[in-house]
Amino acid sequence: MITPLDIENKKFSKQMMNGYSVEEVDDFLDDLTEDYTKNYKEASELRSKLEELTQSLEQYKSIEHTLQSTLIMAQTTAEDVKRVAQQQADQIISEAKGMAQQQAVDLDREITAKQKELDDIKKQFDIYKAKMESLLISQLELLKDINKEDN
Repeated sequence: MITPLDIENKKFSKQMMNGYSVEEVDDFLDDLTEDYTKNYKEASELRSKLEELTQSLEQYKSIEHTLQSTLIMAQTTAEDVKRVAQQQADQIISEAKGMAQQQAVDLDREITAKQKELDDIKKQFDIYKAKMESLLISQLELLKDINKEDN
């Protein structure tokens, strides 16, 4: 690429006849050098700005990648936590059902034992009632015999 300095230092060979006016060529080259200098500086600034923006873009892409990775990790962690919580809930429910079944079995045993105890008490009461009835009958007979003797 031609630099502004190249334009400024450019020298043309002079011809004797039908040559260009040296002053006009120098003025034109001065104007051209000035415009080219502005354009060259602007292009250089734009390249610098483009490089800076490219670096920023790469940095933002890196941040985006990091955020995406973090989001994926957070989603995975949330799913793991949810799965573990569901497993714990299932285990608690299973243990509760087991305990409830065991308590139902224990209550059935206790009811059966109490029913047997009640039946035993009823039998004892029936035996006691029969003994009392027999005793009362024998006492009544004894009283009847005593009354017969007294008459």
